[in-house]
Amino acid sequence: MQLPVQSQSTLYAEPWEAAAGPEDLLDIARTADRAGFAYLASCDHVGIPRRLAAAMSTVWYDPVATLSFLAAATARVRLLSHVAVVGLRHPLLTAKQYATLDHLSGGRLVLGVGAGHVREEFEALGVDFRQRGPVLDECLDALRAALGPDEFPEHHGKRYDFEGLGQRPRPAQERVPLWVGGSSPAAVRRAALKGDGWLPQGDPRDRLPAQLARIRELRERAEARGPFTVGAITEPLYVGTPGWDVGRRTLTGRPRVLAESLRAYRAMGVDQIQVRFRSRSRAELTDQIGAFGAEVAPEL
Repeated sequence: MQLPVQSQSTLYAEPWEAAAGPEDLLDIARTADRAGFAYLASCDHVGIPRRLAAAMSTVWYDPVATLSFLAAATARVRLLSHVAVVGLRHPLLTAKQYATLDHLSGGRLVLGVGAGHVREEFEALGVDFRQRGPVLDECLDALRAALGPDEFPEHHGKRYDFEGLGQRPRPAQERVPLWVGGSSPAAVRRAALKGDGWLPQGDPRDRLPAQLARIRELRERAEARGPFTVGAITEPLYVGTPGWDVGRRTLTGRPRVLAESLRAYRAMGVDQIQVRFRSRSRAELTDQIGAFGAEVAPEL
Protein backbone atom coordinates (compact mmCIF):
# COMPACT_ATOMS: atom_id res chain seq x y z
CA MET A 1 0.00 0.00 0.00
CA GLN A 2 0.92 3.63 -0.55
CA LEU A 3 1.27 5.26 2.85
CA PRO A 4 -1.24 7.94 3.79
CA VAL A 5 -0.15 11.22 5.40
CA GLN A 6 3.19 11.40 3.51
CA SER A 7 1.49 12.65 0.34
CA GLN A 8 -1.76 14.55 0.46
CA SER A 9 -3.02 15.17 -3.05
CA THR A 10 -6.74 15.95 -3.09
CA LEU A 11 -7.16 13.02 -5.51
CA TYR A 12 -6.84 10.51 -2.67
CA ALA A 13 -6.06 12.03 0.73
CA GLU A 14 -8.67 11.58 3.46
CA PRO A 15 -9.63 14.66 5.56
CA TRP A 16 -8.13 13.23 8.77
CA GLU A 17 -4.66 13.09 7.22
CA ALA A 18 -4.29 16.89 7.29
CA ALA A 19 -3.72 16.84 11.06
CA ALA A 20 -1.75 13.57 11.11
CA GLY A 21 1.98 13.13 11.56
CA PRO A 22 4.84 10.79 12.48
CA GLU A 23 3.00 8.82 15.17
CA ASP A 24 0.21 8.04 12.73
CA LEU A 25 2.70 6.85 10.10
CA LEU A 26 4.41 4.62 12.67
CA ASP A 27 1.16 3.00 13.77
CA ILE A 28 0.02 2.42 10.19
CA ALA A 29 3.37 0.99 9.12
CA ARG A 30 3.53 -1.37 12.09
CA THR A 31 -0.04 -2.51 11.45
CA ALA A 32 0.72 -3.24 7.78
CA ASP A 33 3.89 -5.08 8.79
CA ARG A 34 1.97 -7.32 11.18
CA ALA A 35 -0.86 -7.82 8.68
CA GLY A 36 1.50 -9.35 6.10
CA PHE A 37 1.55 -6.56 3.54
CA ALA A 38 4.31 -6.87 0.93
CA TYR A 39 5.44 -3.25 0.89
CA LEU A 40 4.86 0.30 2.08
CA ALA A 41 5.33 3.05 -0.49
CA SER A 42 6.27 6.72 -0.34
CA CYS A 43 6.14 9.39 -3.07
CA ASP A 44 8.72 11.95 -4.23
CA HIS A 45 8.28 15.65 -4.91
CA VAL A 46 10.85 18.33 -4.09
CA GLY A 47 8.45 21.25 -4.32
CA ILE A 48 4.96 22.00 -5.63
CA PRO A 49 4.39 25.20 -7.63
CA ARG A 50 1.60 27.55 -6.66
CA ARG A 51 -0.40 26.68 -9.78
CA LEU A 52 -0.72 23.05 -8.60
CA ALA A 53 -0.75 23.52 -4.81
CA ALA A 54 -4.53 23.62 -4.43
CA ALA A 55 -4.92 20.21 -6.08
CA MET A 56 -1.69 18.47 -5.09
CA SER A 57 -1.09 20.21 -1.73
CA THR A 58 2.48 20.88 -0.64
CA VAL A 59 2.62 17.93 1.78
CA TRP A 60 5.09 15.48 0.26
CA TYR A 61 7.47 13.80 2.70
CA ASP A 62 10.92 12.88 1.43
CA PRO A 63 10.83 9.14 0.57
CA VAL A 64 14.35 8.27 1.75
CA ALA A 65 13.82 9.92 5.13
CA THR A 66 10.30 8.50 5.50
CA LEU A 67 11.16 4.93 4.53
CA SER A 68 14.28 4.98 6.72
CA PHE A 69 12.21 6.19 9.67
CA LEU A 70 9.74 3.36 9.16
CA ALA A 71 12.41 0.73 8.48
CA ALA A 72 13.53 0.98 12.08
CA ALA A 73 9.96 0.46 13.32
CA THR A 74 9.11 -2.57 11.14
CA ALA A 75 10.53 -6.05 10.73
CA ARG A 76 9.68 -7.57 7.36
CA VAL A 77 7.61 -5.29 5.10
CA ARG A 78 9.47 -4.01 2.04
CA LEU A 79 10.08 -0.31 1.38
CA LEU A 80 9.12 1.09 -2.02
CA SER A 81 9.65 4.52 -3.53
CA HIS A 82 6.55 5.03 -5.64
CA VAL A 83 8.03 6.74 -7.41
CA ALA A 84 11.40 8.43 -7.01
CA VAL A 85 11.97 11.07 -9.69
CA VAL A 86 15.60 10.02 -10.01
CA GLY A 87 16.29 12.36 -12.94
CA LEU A 88 16.23 15.30 -10.52
CA ARG A 89 19.42 14.06 -8.85
CA HIS A 90 22.78 12.69 -9.93
CA PRO A 91 22.67 8.86 -9.95
CA LEU A 92 25.60 8.63 -7.52
CA LEU A 93 23.64 10.70 -5.00
CA THR A 94 20.53 8.56 -5.50
CA ALA A 95 22.62 5.40 -5.17
CA LYS A 96 24.25 6.63 -1.94
CA GLN A 97 20.87 7.38 -0.36
CA TYR A 98 19.03 4.23 -1.39
CA ALA A 99 21.99 1.85 -0.92
CA THR A 100 22.23 3.10 2.66
CA LEU A 101 18.49 2.56 3.12
CA ASP A 102 18.78 -0.98 1.79
CA HIS A 103 21.76 -1.67 4.05
CA LEU A 104 20.08 -0.28 7.17
CA SER A 105 16.80 -2.13 6.50
CA GLY A 106 18.44 -5.49 5.88
CA GLY A 107 17.68 -5.59 2.15
CA ARG A 108 14.06 -4.44 2.06
CA LEU A 109 14.29 -1.72 -0.62
CA VAL A 110 12.38 -1.72 -3.89
CA LEU A 111 13.44 1.31 -5.92
CA GLY A 112 10.47 2.54 -7.93
CA VAL A 113 11.37 5.26 -10.43
CA GLY A 114 9.48 7.58 -12.75
CA ALA A 115 10.07 10.43 -15.17
CA GLY A 116 8.21 13.12 -13.19
CA HIS A 117 5.59 15.59 -14.38
CA VAL A 118 6.07 18.92 -12.55
CA ARG A 119 8.00 21.24 -14.87
CA GLU A 120 8.91 23.78 -12.18
CA GLU A 121 10.73 21.16 -10.08
CA PHE A 122 13.05 20.40 -12.99
CA GLU A 123 13.63 24.07 -13.78
CA ALA A 124 14.47 24.93 -10.16
CA LEU A 125 17.02 22.11 -10.01
CA GLY A 126 18.56 22.86 -13.39
CA VAL A 127 17.30 19.75 -15.22
CA ASP A 128 15.79 19.92 -18.71
CA PHE A 129 12.13 18.95 -18.31
CA ARG A 130 11.76 18.15 -22.01
CA GLN A 131 14.56 15.60 -21.79
CA ARG A 132 13.27 13.84 -18.67
CA GLY A 133 12.60 10.59 -20.55
CA PRO A 134 16.14 10.17 -21.95
CA VAL A 135 17.53 11.35 -18.59
CA LEU A 136 15.58 8.61 -16.80
CA ASP A 137 16.75 6.02 -19.33
CA GLU A 138 20.37 6.80 -18.58
CA CYS A 139 19.71 7.08 -14.84
CA LEU A 140 18.44 3.49 -14.89
CA ASP A 141 21.65 2.30 -16.54
CA ALA A 142 23.77 4.33 -14.12
CA LEU A 143 21.82 3.08 -11.10
CA ARG A 144 22.26 -0.53 -12.21
CA ALA A 145 26.00 0.04 -11.90
CA ALA A 146 25.92 2.23 -8.80
CA LEU A 147 23.64 -0.17 -6.86
CA GLY A 148 25.48 -3.27 -7.99
CA PRO A 149 28.11 -5.26 -6.09
CA ASP A 150 31.16 -3.16 -7.04
CA GLU A 151 32.58 -0.86 -4.39
CA PHE A 152 33.85 1.39 -7.20
CA PRO A 153 30.98 1.48 -9.72
CA GLU A 154 31.57 2.65 -13.27
CA HIS A 155 29.28 4.27 -15.83
CA HIS A 156 30.13 6.19 -18.99
CA GLY A 157 27.14 7.80 -20.65
CA LYS A 158 25.99 10.92 -22.43
CA ARG A 159 24.98 12.80 -19.28
CA TYR A 160 26.71 10.97 -16.44
CA ASP A 161 30.28 9.73 -16.32
CA PHE A 162 31.89 8.24 -13.23
CA GLU A 163 34.48 5.70 -12.11
CA GLY A 164 37.00 5.35 -9.32
CA LEU A 165 34.65 6.67 -6.63
CA GLY A 166 34.02 4.10 -3.90
CA GLN A 167 30.65 3.92 -2.18
CA ARG A 168 30.05 1.90 0.94
CA PRO A 169 27.95 0.55 2.50
CA ARG A 170 26.80 -1.49 -0.45
CA PRO A 171 23.15 -2.56 -0.66
CA ALA A 172 22.29 -5.64 1.37
CA GLN A 173 20.60 -7.17 -1.69
CA GLU A 174 22.67 -8.59 -4.52
CA ARG A 175 20.29 -6.89 -6.95
CA VAL A 176 18.03 -4.05 -5.84
CA PRO A 177 14.73 -4.36 -7.77
CA LEU A 178 14.10 -1.41 -10.08
CA TRP A 179 10.41 -0.96 -10.83
CA VAL A 180 9.41 1.63 -13.43
CA GLY A 181 6.27 3.68 -12.92
CA GLY A 182 3.98 5.27 -15.47
CA SER A 183 1.38 4.28 -18.04
CA SER A 184 2.42 6.20 -21.15
CA PRO A 185 3.80 4.20 -24.09
CA ALA A 186 7.30 5.43 -23.24
CA ALA A 187 6.97 4.39 -19.59
CA VAL A 188 5.65 0.93 -20.51
CA ARG A 189 8.52 0.43 -22.94
CA ARG A 190 11.03 1.64 -20.34
CA ALA A 191 9.63 -0.76 -17.75
CA ALA A 192 9.70 -3.72 -20.13
CA LEU A 193 13.23 -3.16 -21.40
CA LYS A 194 15.06 -1.59 -18.45
CA GLY A 195 13.12 -2.50 -15.31
CA ASP A 196 12.52 -5.45 -13.03
CA GLY A 197 8.86 -4.51 -12.74
CA TRP A 198 6.09 -2.15 -13.80
CA LEU A 199 4.05 0.21 -11.61
CA PRO A 200 1.09 1.50 -13.64
CA GLN A 201 -0.33 4.89 -12.82
CA GLY A 202 -3.86 3.81 -11.97
CA ASP A 203 -4.79 2.05 -15.21
CA PRO A 204 -8.40 0.81 -14.98
CA ARG A 205 -9.09 -2.90 -15.31
CA ASP A 206 -10.22 -2.68 -18.91
CA ARG A 207 -6.93 -1.09 -19.96
CA LEU A 208 -4.55 -3.45 -18.17
CA PRO A 209 -4.70 -6.48 -20.51
CA ALA A 210 -3.47 -4.47 -23.50
CA GLN A 211 -0.69 -2.91 -21.41
CA LEU A 212 0.44 -6.31 -20.16
CA ALA A 213 0.37 -7.76 -23.66
CA ARG A 214 2.57 -4.91 -24.84
CA ILE A 215 5.07 -5.56 -22.03
CA ARG A 216 5.22 -9.25 -22.89
CA GLU A 217 5.70 -8.44 -26.57
CA LEU A 218 8.54 -6.00 -25.87
CA ARG A 219 10.32 -8.36 -23.51
CA GLU A 220 10.01 -11.32 -25.85
CA ARG A 221 11.29 -9.30 -28.79
CA ALA A 222 14.28 -8.09 -26.74
CA GLU A 223 14.80 -11.58 -25.29
CA ALA A 224 14.71 -10.04 -21.83
CA ARG A 225 15.48 -12.51 -19.05
CA GLY A 226 15.06 -12.56 -15.30
CA PRO A 227 12.15 -11.96 -12.93
CA PHE A 228 9.67 -9.23 -13.82
CA THR A 229 6.95 -8.05 -11.43
CA VAL A 230 3.73 -6.59 -12.80
CA GLY A 231 1.76 -4.36 -10.46
CA ALA A 232 -1.67 -2.76 -10.46
CA ILE A 233 -3.42 -0.16 -8.32
CA THR A 234 -6.85 -1.38 -7.31
CA GLU A 235 -10.02 0.59 -6.82
CA PRO A 236 -10.44 2.06 -3.31
CA LEU A 237 -11.50 -0.66 -0.85
CA TYR A 238 -13.61 -0.99 2.29
CA VAL A 239 -13.79 -4.34 4.07
CA GLY A 240 -17.38 -4.88 5.25
CA THR A 241 -20.42 -2.69 4.90
CA PRO A 242 -19.59 1.00 5.41
CA GLY A 243 -21.96 3.17 7.40
CA TRP A 244 -20.95 6.24 5.42
CA ASP A 245 -20.55 7.35 1.81
CA VAL A 246 -17.29 5.80 0.56
CA GLY A 247 -17.82 6.79 -3.06
CA ARG A 248 -19.24 5.04 -6.09
CA ARG A 249 -15.95 3.47 -7.24
CA THR A 250 -15.07 1.90 -3.88
CA LEU A 251 -15.22 -1.90 -3.68
CA THR A 252 -17.05 -2.93 -0.50
CA GLY A 253 -18.44 -6.10 1.01
CA ARG A 254 -17.55 -9.30 2.80
CA PRO A 255 -13.95 -10.53 2.55
CA ARG A 256 -14.81 -13.31 0.10
CA VAL A 257 -16.66 -10.89 -2.16
CA LEU A 258 -13.69 -8.53 -2.22
CA ALA A 259 -11.25 -11.38 -2.80
CA GLU A 260 -13.29 -12.71 -5.70
CA SER A 261 -13.18 -9.30 -7.35
CA LEU A 262 -9.46 -8.79 -6.71
CA ARG A 263 -8.55 -12.22 -8.08
CA ALA A 264 -9.42 -10.84 -11.52
CA TYR A 265 -6.10 -8.99 -11.43
CA ARG A 266 -4.19 -12.26 -11.11
CA ALA A 267 -6.17 -13.68 -14.03
CA MET A 268 -4.90 -10.78 -16.16
CA GLY A 269 -1.29 -11.57 -15.27
CA VAL A 270 -0.77 -9.11 -12.41
CA ASP A 271 1.71 -10.19 -9.71
CA GLN A 272 1.06 -7.61 -6.98
CA ILE A 273 -1.75 -5.22 -6.19
CA GLN A 274 -1.45 -1.90 -4.40
CA VAL A 275 -4.50 -1.25 -2.25
CA ARG A 276 -5.99 1.84 -0.63
CA PHE A 277 -8.70 1.91 2.01
CA ARG A 278 -11.32 4.58 2.60
CA SER A 279 -11.22 5.77 6.20
CA ARG A 280 -12.29 8.58 8.50
CA SER A 281 -9.52 8.20 11.06
CA ARG A 282 -6.25 6.44 11.72
CA ALA A 283 -8.10 3.89 13.84
CA GLU A 284 -10.52 3.07 11.04
CA LEU A 285 -7.63 2.71 8.59
CA THR A 286 -5.65 0.36 10.82
CA ASP A 287 -8.82 -1.67 11.40
CA GLN A 288 -9.23 -1.94 7.63
CA ILE A 289 -5.58 -2.97 7.16
CA GLY A 290 -5.92 -5.63 9.85
CA ALA A 291 -9.17 -6.95 8.42
CA PHE A 292 -7.75 -7.14 4.92
CA GLY A 293 -4.65 -9.01 6.11
CA ALA A 294 -6.62 -11.46 8.24
CA GLU A 295 -9.73 -12.05 6.12
CA VAL A 296 -9.19 -10.96 2.51
CA ALA A 297 -5.55 -11.82 1.80
CA PRO A 298 -5.92 -15.55 2.63
CA GLU A 299 -8.70 -15.71 0.01
CA LEU A 300 -6.36 -14.36 -2.65
